Amino acid sequence: MQRLHIHEVVTRDGFQIEPQFVPTEQKIALIDALSKTGLAKIEVTSFVSPQAVPNLADAEAVSAGIARNPAVRYVGLIANARGAERAVAARLDEVNLVVSVSETHNRSNVRRSTDASFEGFREIMGGLRATGVSATGALATAFGCPFEGDVPAERVIALAERYAALGVSGVTLADTTGMANPRQVMALASRVRERLPGLEVALHFHNTRGMGLANVLAGLQAGVDRYEGSLGGLGGCPFAPGATGNICTEDLAHMLEAMGYETGVSLDRLLAAARRLREIVGHELPGQVIKAGKSTDLHPAPAALRA
Repeated sequence: MQRLHIHEVVTRDGFQIEPQFVPTEQKIALIDALSKTGLAKIEVTSFVSPQAVPNLADAEAVSAGIARNPAVRYVGLIANARGAERAVAARLDEVNLVVSVSETHNRSNVRRSTDASFEGFREIMGGLRATGVSATGALATAFGCPFEGDVPAERVIALAERYAALGVSGVTLADTTGMANPRQVMALASRVRERLPGLEVALHFHNTRGMGLANVLAGLQAGVDRYEGSLGGLGGCPFAPGATGNICTEDLAHMLEAMGYETGVSLDRLLAAARRLREIVGHELPGQVIKAGKSTDLHPAPAALRA
């Protein structure tokens, strides 16, 4: 079976939309627990304006406080050169650039055109060359935009090629508002992998319309081996109307394990972290396995049968 890699985004994508500030020490403790689960990457935080995303105002403190596991890559999302400088100073392994395929969403999200975003990325990549920090590029609204509707596949591919020309190590196709369907995922992911065979391709799904894990299956058919999830199913873009949570990391790991894929992830440790997360945010989580238990968890026969 193919080896798959799971990337965790809860302390960035999950916490950015929570209404109450999550204390720094709780973020650190959660990341430390996740670092022991076998995840390939953890997106620790985002180096953006605290006015834009108040819950991530402690990016430096969180990055400084976590216990690094050398088997995990620690990632920070950035929007500009200043964010890159902050991520490098925080000693993260990787930065994640992000641009929306949709012009309208990009202007709503970062107040600039997609062309202007890529001009900024050129500056960022130049500054990263001497630091040893790698970069990946995310393409938000790659499967549809809540403002513009359908997004042409050729535009997605063209922007992926622009990322590749800048020297990123990988590209993430992100379904920012849960508009993707499995047939679309299969087609687009296959085309991107065919056009850019030397680039790592990851998929980032939201479960807004209940198709998140079905889209993962389509990604597997397309040969994609990297998937982003958010513990407990937390998340959602604050700049996209109706965007609910990301696919749930423990549900994803459970499905892949049940299908016989190797992920290197301990599902029991993920579930323990999810229970801690529920206490941190103070509300129920969208994830299913934390409620129902693993499919391998068996129960005693009914008392009447035992009698």
